[in-house]
Amino acid sequence: MNILFVHQNFPGQYKYLAPAMVQKGHTVVALGERKNLEQKSMGHLSQTGVKCIAYETPEGASPNTHHYIRGLEANIRRGQGIIRATLSLRKQGFIPDVVCAHPGWGEALYLKDVFPEAKHLYFLEFYYRSRGSDVGFDPEFPSQLDDLFRVRTKNTTLLLSLEAMDWGVSPTIWQRNQHPGAFHDKISVIHDGINTKIVQPNPEASFTLEDQGLTLTAKDEVITYVARNLEPYRGFHTFMRSLPEILDRHPSAHILIVGGDEVSYGRQLSEGQTYREQYLAEIHDQINLDRVHFLGKLPYSSYLSVLQISSAHVYLTYPFVLSWSMLEAMAAECLVIGSATPPVLEVLRHEENGLLVDFFQPQEIVNAITQVLEHPNRMEAIRKKARQTVMEIFDLESVCLPQHIALIENLPLDPTKSTGVS
Repeated sequence: MNILFVHQNFPGQYKYLAPAMVQKGHTVVALGERKNLEQKSMGHLSQTGVKCIAYETPEGASPNTHHYIRGLEANIRRGQGIIRATLSLRKQGFIPDVVCAHPGWGEALYLKDVFPEAKHLYFLEFYYRSRGSDVGFDPEFPSQLDDLFRVRTKNTTLLLSLEAMDWGVSPTIWQRNQHPGAFHDKISVIHDGINTKIVQPNPEASFTLEDQGLTLTAKDEVITYVARNLEPYRGFHTFMRSLPEILDRHPSAHILIVGGDEVSYGRQLSEGQTYREQYLAEIHDQINLDRVHFLGKLPYSSYLSVLQISSAHVYLTYPFVLSWSMLEAMAAECLVIGSATPPVLEVLRHEENGLLVDFFQPQEIVNAITQVLEHPNRMEAIRKKARQTVMEIFDLESVCLPQHIALIENLPLDPTKSTGVS
């Protein structure tokens, strides 16, 4: 079978799936934006047996375009760029039986027209809602009517892609259910998968803070927080406001914060400003900065070491896409303190495989961390259950990858018989 994967930041969610389809004997081609592929080394990706083809970064929207549809215009330009690459593939004789694509950036807009004979399976990460989801969730960042209209328009690309696809896949039930109800019967719920052979507890792990000459281990009191970027969508402001009392109650504790200073989601600050600087300025005179460590973006092995020495791991999020990092923390047997928001609530059960707190209440985070640090033996069963949860539902090799492979190999499906978790 010929399979085409399309993702501007390939491999993205297809990191394990694309090579696995090669191992199953299928011919696999992947399209991705050149600058992203080069950062990941196209040669290395090709060693997996996946033939990687790059397309050039498309132009963005015109500054004169109405701000509701700048994203749509940029997506259309990207969709056109993809078409040039796919028409070239077709001319060379490569006709996919299945096209797997992430439609979020417009790449899937016209794929069905170039390959009408293929079955199209799209990765449906998030469908935006003007109410009841991330938009308007945080009163610190209130929505205006203009925001609601812009968000509704933002779904245009996704709606066109939903109409074109033969089947979809979402990583959690809540993320599936964000999409219009008319499409639910054509969306399987299968997570990308957590490689629990790599992400696992390691009692011998350590992490060295080079600037202080300090090496931390699991025997130390280590509070961890991880996000791709430090921003309100992932509760960074709430976490920062919990630090003064955490440090006061626990004079031996160190705070390890992993994440960059860009903005992945939500509002950008004025040029040159970062949320890290903003919220640090709010509390800097209340904390000992020698015990608060901003680590930036780490190599994966260093990031795993941070999880493996964690005494308590804080994961907060708006009702939005569930981060891999929360599940990886659970797989590493972290004691996860998570916000009682969807889709966290789909995975984390209070005092069974983690602790739940109110997203907006720093005091609840403080109390939960105190509970963990003062009763480490009582928390051991919760840590074990956290990893067990990931092994049972999100394990890459035993659960998610087999489900994904079966889904691809069995297209088309009866829309009345969804596969995967429901």
